[in-house]
Amino acid sequence: MSTKPSKSAAKTADSRIADNKKALFNYAIEERFEAGMVLQGWEVKALREGKVQLTDGYVVIREGELFLIGCQINPLRTASTHVSPDSVRTKKLLLHKDQIRRLIGKVEQKGHTLVPLNLHWKSGKVKCEIALAKGKAEHDKRDTIKDREGKREVERAMKQRQR
Repeated sequence: MSTKPSKSAAKTADSRIADNKKALFNYAIEERFEAGMVLQGWEVKALREGKVQLTDGYVVIREGELFLIGCQINPLRTASTHVSPDSVRTKKLLLHKDQIRRLIGKVEQKGHTLVPLNLHWKSGKVKCEIALAKGKAEHDKRDTIKDREGKREVERAMKQRQR
């Protein structure tokens, strides 16, 4: 029996490009969707190097299409000379029409919004996981912090006990 990880297991571990940890703290996630992205060549190269910031990003719906705004992809110094890279360019997201229609109905409800959760590779293409989310109230955020600290203390106690 071999102890090496399988190729598929290694591939999934490296497929994550960027996470939006702030979104999980600020929003209660209701539904997740995987959308394709329309990118330029220099953006794909920069994503391979991990030069992306997703924390300030959000998704808007315009004329029945989804767009990712505020996702910053910093160009590489070796980017093409004939293209002037714009790091905060609005990127179009690709989703099925029936999914977009459903999202439009949900987003029109009070308190719902679309936030990007992460960027990842899938079959050589960049995918953006977006979520239909509802903003958390301040007391909910405090509860999240309290739960996280409680879990840390339990883990510390278990670690001390094992010694």
